[in-house]
Amino acid sequence: MPTATDAKSFSNISAATAAFTLRGGYYVATAVATWGGGSVDLQILGPDDSTWLACPTAVHFTANAAIAAGDLPPGQYRFNVTTATAVYCRVSSVPAA
Repeated sequence: MPTATDAKSFSNISAATAAFTLRGGYYVATAVATWGGGSVDLQILGPDDSTWLACPTAVHFTANAAIAAGDLPPGQYRFNVTTATAVYCRVSSVPAA
C-alpha cells in the first residue's frame, strides 16, 4: 500500500507558518479550526522570493469538513491564517498508484 512521501502538518496555530518545501505533484490539503469568520490559505512564494501568492490550485478554507486537491509545482509554501484560531492543517502528496 502506498504511503505519503511529502507532507507538512501544523497543530493549534493562529498565524502564518514558516516557509516549507514541497517537491511538487498531486496534493491534498485539509484544515480544521475555530473559524470566527477567518480563513486559512495555502500560499506559494513568488519568483521575487518575498511575495506570497495564491496557489494555482485554490486552497482557501473557511469552514471545517473541507478538502482541496490538485497539482502543485515544486517550491516554498506556507499556510496563512487570517483571524481563525486553533488551526490544524496539513498538506500531503498523493503517491501514484
